Amino acid sequence: MAKFNQPDPRNAGTWCWVNGLVKREEARVSVLDSVVQGGDAVWEGLRVTQGRIYQLDEHLQRLLESAHVLGFAAIPSREDIQSAVFQTLEANGMTDGVHIRLTLTRGEKSTSGMDPRLNVHGCTLIVLPEYKGAVYGSGEIRLITSSVRRNSPEFLDSKIHHNNLLNNILAKMQANHAGVDDAVMLDDRGFLAETNATNLFFVKDGVLCTPFGHACLPGITRGFTLELAERLGIPVKEGDFSLTQLYTSDEAFTTGTMGGLAHVIEVDGRRIGPSDRTGAGPVTTQLQDAYPQYISSIPLPFS
Repeated sequence: MAKFNQPDPRNAGTWCWVNGLVKREEARVSVLDSVVQGGDAVWEGLRVTQGRIYQLDEHLQRLLESAHVLGFAAIPSREDIQSAVFQTLEANGMTDGVHIRLTLTRGEKSTSGMDPRLNVHGCTLIVLPEYKGAVYGSGEIRLITSSVRRNSPEFLDSKIHHNNLLNNILAKMQANHAGVDDAVMLDDRGFLAETNATNLFFVKDGVLCTPFGHACLPGITRGFTLELAERLGIPVKEGDFSLTQLYTSDEAFTTGTMGGLAHVIEVDGRRIGPSDRTGAGPVTTQLQDAYPQYISSIPLPFS
């Protein structure tokens, strides 16, 4: 499977949700919507596999917490958001190999401007389901280090899962120009934070290491991976780590809803792990194999 997902023809004519069911090709948000005016929205990515949706409760909790932190008014209930997701999937008969982009904006404004007091119509809820494969395909990826630093909490807290993604997009552009898959982003002190799209792990002498959540999004798959490692008896260390430690690691991988656990073979031209190894390293492989066995999921109510 290609790492860069091309449009899937099965998505043509499907239903999505913009405060109600609407055909994909006819779906619109107002020019006065906050997501258009200032990227003022929060979002989640959901994965549907074999009639089940992964970690729905965790994703909805983060969505609602992010909206609360940003002071959204008239936030829809967890039950209403979940119902919209299920209704949209059922309208399309989608039960497997599906990614959902779930977006909640501050809503439509009465007139153009950044002042949240202009938002008098309540939130806009968007559910966009698509047939889409894992973003990294086989899971073997190459990285470079971006010159773009990850925001620290004193500027924009990455623990808010917001739609202001230009920081990440600029880093991704550097990866594209370098001909690799993604970019490692450092924090404002020069320590590892995450990649432009995923959390970052590496293994050294059997210990699973991952950066502190100072400047990275403490991702849901990241948290699950830490819990899974504990379950499997793999030693774990969170800390401030440098690029040198990543370069000299025995294994490395990224985590995210769309990519699962994808093993890293190269960073800035440095091979990760022994040169004669093919495929993921032993700790990464152990976690990858256990991932589908232990990840929480709920059955779709209509499948």
